[in-house]
Amino acid sequence: MLKKILSISGRPGLYKLISYGKNMLLVEGLNDNRRFPVHSRERVMSLGDISIFTTGEDIALSQVFENVGKKFENKAIDAKSYSTPDQLHEFMGSVLENWDADRVHNSDIKKIISWYNILIGAGITEFADQEEEAEAEAEEATEEKKD
Repeated sequence: MLKKILSISGRPGLYKLISYGKNMLLVEGLNDNRRFPVHSRERVMSLGDISIFTTGEDIALSQVFENVGKKFENKAIDAKSYSTPDQLHEFMGSVLENWDADRVHNSDIKKIISWYNILIGAGITEFADQEEEAEAEAEEATEEKKD
């Protein structure tokens, strides 16, 4: 699901990919449902391609959103309750135990909270793709057979 949700540099909020052409994308804002073109010169990042630094292997943003959803029962988070660095670190530690505090900045944690709230507001509560989950399970099964 997050593969079609985009963050566009210089524009607030998140956008859903509607269509794409030769040198542009057609996107729709999750907050206001307005559609507009995004040209190839703009920096666009799919949320499905983002991962969070941990002390071990990096964790996909979809997994972090799943953890946040479990903790907050798929309800919006009061972002004002997480305004100080200590509160942000406590939040991140509660949803991802082994996150790397040196490489994950406070602004990154604020983005996670903000993006989560936007997704919940748009009615998106399933963050992981079923295809991705099936691939991960197949990889785990293959690794177990090798051991």
